[in-house]
Amino acid sequence: MSASALARHFDAIVIGASAGGVAALRDVLGALPADLPVPVLIVIHLPRDRPSSISEVLDGDCALPVREAIDKQPLLPGTVTFAPPDYHLLVEDRDTLALSVDEPVLFSRPAIDPLFESAADTFGERLLAVLLTGASSDGSQGVAAVREHGGTAWIQQPADAVAPLMPASALAHAGADAVLTLDALCQRLAEFHP
Repeated sequence: MSASALARHFDAIVIGASAGGVAALRDVLGALPADLPVPVLIVIHLPRDRPSSISEVLDGDCALPVREAIDKQPLLPGTVTFAPPDYHLLVEDRDTLALSVDEPVLFSRPAIDPLFESAADTFGERLLAVLLTGASSDGSQGVAAVREHGGTAWIQQPADAVAPLMPASALAHAGADAVLTLDALCQRLAEFHP
């Protein structure tokens, strides 16, 4: 699928990461084009008991605005939105995000599975999910949900990840539409133009 075809095929991108994820996300966000026509929603495992500066830290690496999610905020194209500490980030509908204090998933809140599952319910085959480095199996159920709803899942090659457990677990549980090094994944995203 060509880059322009990719841009026409997806209405949203969701990304999950954990251990080693800040460095990986710096590369991924740096690759996103300034004219990306879809929203990007990200969960990285964060300590639940203190504020996070992740959106400020990574804002300078990205051509798009980077912000922390607020409950019931509009889902905006061309914007990168992070889950805040101690809240799950959910896609409520095609226009709205929601925050949840439901139980942690695999000891994490925010967790990747709730974001991926809610986005899959909303966007179906028009969703691209990207799972990066991490040291838990969070994301495996979410990748399965994305693929069951006809969406596309790209997973970082476990041997390329700082922490291979998360991508390896998702691959074993749900498979993937592409297994990519971080460099290859960033190259694909960089070509993602309208």
